[in-house]
Amino acid sequence: MKIPLTKSIAETDGKTRDSADAALSGTSKKGTIARLIPFLGPAFIASVAYVDPGNFATNIQSGSAFGYTLLWVILASNLMAMLLQTLSAKLGIATGNNLAEHCRNEFSKPVVYTMWVLMEIVAMATDLAEFLGASIGFNLLFGVPLIVGGVLAAICTFLILGLERYGFRPLELVITALVSVIAIAYLIETVLDKPDFGVLAYHSVVPRFSGPESILLAAGILGATVMPHAIFLHSALTQERIVVREPGKLRKLFRYEVLDVTMAMGIASLVNMAMLVMAAATFFRQGLTNVGTIQDAYMTLQPLLGKAAGWIFAISLLASGLSSSTVGTSAGQVMMQGFLRRHIPVWLRRTITMIPSMIVIAVGLDPTRTLVISQVILSFGLPFTIIPLIIFTSKKRLMGILVNRKSTTAVATVVAALIVILNVYLIYQVFLG
Repeated sequence: MKIPLTKSIAETDGKTRDSADAALSGTSKKGTIARLIPFLGPAFIASVAYVDPGNFATNIQSGSAFGYTLLWVILASNLMAMLLQTLSAKLGIATGNNLAEHCRNEFSKPVVYTMWVLMEIVAMATDLAEFLGASIGFNLLFGVPLIVGGVLAAICTFLILGLERYGFRPLELVITALVSVIAIAYLIETVLDKPDFGVLAYHSVVPRFSGPESILLAAGILGATVMPHAIFLHSALTQERIVVREPGKLRKLFRYEVLDVTMAMGIASLVNMAMLVMAAATFFRQGLTNVGTIQDAYMTLQPLLGKAAGWIFAISLLASGLSSSTVGTSAGQVMMQGFLRRHIPVWLRRTITMIPSMIVIAVGLDPTRTLVISQVILSFGLPFTIIPLIIFTSKKRLMGILVNRKSTTAVATVVAALIVILNVYLIYQVFLG
């Protein structure tokens, strides 16, 4: 028996379903933007993972140490992530099952249980970064101790997750609003920074490194960008949201989902680039190349750009931590239900996964260093996510008319190989380098 996903993920309301069906059938009399709205949402929720506090740490370190040099890495990483999120969305649309469920159906029990344990560790590492980010945000904004910030972050996350009972739209709207806060905050930061747009454009498209440390940071950017839990979650967000089986409608639905991914991931890419630009234009330009922690970045921004810049930075960090923590909890639910056909109350999962974060805060470990280490732990889960995704979306038996083209599979395989190699390098350098 299939365990149903939580209402916010698995179900869609009647009004949205009717609007989507009219758009897919060609009978809608609405304008282009209005026809697109029913299909937007899944990618915006998944994209939160790409602007989480782990991205703050790696982007700020990269920008302050090497200026605009590694901008191209952010752009390339987000293009890779865009491809993988598209494949994940397509898997849910075409098959009606999510990635974790396919792993359970296609692999042996020992493999499934091993993958589940690994993904739970990855989910907790992800949650550690996100929970710490929200705690630091409260700390920077209101001057409360980190442990109090942690309690406030937990309360806010519980409140946001409580929206699940009202369907998927309220949760999507809140998450999208938080992502919008981050995007607007960094748009303001970019205007305040007054970066050199000519140099910025050059480094966005011309690959360059500046010594071994820049390669390590590039691997860190990639590790903080491509997230295992976001790939698992995206396939669940599309699997039963809008259900169609006619080939023509299925292709049209997928095209709409590609637009959803392009818009959401495009915004995430711009936000990540803006993070690095802020650090490069503010710190690197002033010769402050050793800004290594989020707290340093906040404190250094104020005398350089004024008090408003520091507040904007802290608000964006808080929005990032709260939204990504909520999404991480939902992803954990999806993985447990998919791998094991088991379900625990979301409040219990939230409580369990925040315990390591509270321990880190209580014992006084360096939050930014912990964020970076959490991104390294995520690297262990990437091969077990990306490789099955490519395998499943390449099988016509599963995908039908939405099976990958050979060229798509070839590009995805190259992307997977590159991601795995760079993450192995990152793990080696962090622990043995």
